[in-house]
Amino acid sequence: MLRLLQISDTHLSPRKRHFEPNWAPLQAWIEAEKPSLILHGGDVTVDGAGDEGDFRFCAELFSKLPVPVLAVPGNHDVGEPRHPYQPVNPDRLARWRRHLGPDYWSRDIEQWRLIGLNSQLLGSGEAEENKQFAWLNSTMSDARGRRIAWFLHMPLFLDHPGEGDMGYWTVKPEPRLPLLELISGYNVALVASGHVHRSRDCHRDSTRYVWAPSSGFVCGPATQPPMSGESRLGAVIYRFDGNEVEVEIKNVDGLMAYRIDDVIHEVYPPREAA
Repeated sequence: MLRLLQISDTHLSPRKRHFEPNWAPLQAWIEAEKPSLILHGGDVTVDGAGDEGDFRFCAELFSKLPVPVLAVPGNHDVGEPRHPYQPVNPDRLARWRRHLGPDYWSRDIEQWRLIGLNSQLLGSGEAEENKQFAWLNSTMSDARGRRIAWFLHMPLFLDHPGEGDMGYWTVKPEPRLPLLELISGYNVALVASGHVHRSRDCHRDSTRYVWAPSSGFVCGPATQPPMSGESRLGAVIYRFDGNEVEVEIKNVDGLMAYRIDDVIHEVYPPREAA
């Protein structure tokens, strides 16, 4: 049996240290759990999309963890598709890759193929969007019978695969559709995401959808509308055993439930257009 940990939405920076006190208890928990691999669900940084220093800081923290980290980028790391202020673009992608490695990747463990996707490319119109999709098709078709698990930052949907545009919170319906077709066509077993700072574990058809909670902060009513899942901090343990995976969303002792609502004017002030 292999044990993997998923952490997400750490929002770390050497300049804005509002949520940094949660890193020490998270690191202690990781060390005590003795995983084989760590998966990071994105928004590693407070503002890597605007400040390369955030990446240098986070890469140094990752280097002190006991096992390798495979990460996927979030909106605060590489920007958002077609965003007026911080659009995902080649410069921001290159910054991520310099410090944290590939922004989409695959890793085979026993009977499983883990696939990390850059959700920030979806609907961006960037050349890398088509490149990632072609790579995904190839990587799925070459899985050689392995079960498939996806990891990405933004959830594909909140409540139902056919729902409309949910704005900031999910992948847009147009780029979502071909991904749902791949999920169905290849019988993807697990789709795990972060971004919403809530936890959830549910099934839609034969696929299990997991929202990893943040270890950085929770969102209050001023920054998040009512939605499914539980507002909490924590992490996820995956236990892969043959063709099966056990999922456990865990509390992490020592995490402080900071609210972004209380400091958003300091952490994410209004920006000028790019």
